[in-house]
Amino acid sequence: MDILHLVDRFEELLNQSHPLFFFTHNVVVDEDRMLDIIDQMRVAVPDEVKKAQQLLAQRDRLMAQAQEEANRTLAIAREKSDQLVERDAIVQAAQARADQVLAQARAEADKTRQDADNYVVETLTRLEVEMDRLLTQVRNGIRTLDGEKVGETIKEE
Repeated sequence: MDILHLVDRFEELLNQSHPLFFFTHNVVVDEDRMLDIIDQMRVAVPDEVKKAQQLLAQRDRLMAQAQEEANRTLAIAREKSDQLVERDAIVQAAQARADQVLAQARAEADKTRQDADNYVVETLTRLEVEMDRLLTQVRNGIRTLDGEKVGETIKEE
């Protein structure tokens, strides 16, 4: 039987009791009914305490399960976070390496371009010098031939 129901019955018994004297709080109670309710309360209280203990034990089990689940979830989240950080670190390292390779390739391309420009300038300068030499020879040849022609024309006259 429910303990609260028994308390209600006990209160009802007191309310139905007759006052012993006017203007006092003393009452005459049916002893058999009162003892019966008290006996039922003695039986009901341990049951209520057992139920309360069971509820507490169940609550403790649920709390332990919830804590265990929270710990598992947290461990999984940490593991995934570590993986993401590790993957992010790998991506960053790869990006840094790619940037380094790209910078090196650009530097090498600039050097190759500079070397090619230097080669072209050097070759064109040599060509200019050679053409200058050839032009001088051609002019000298023309002068020589013109000089011989002039000499022949003077001899003919």
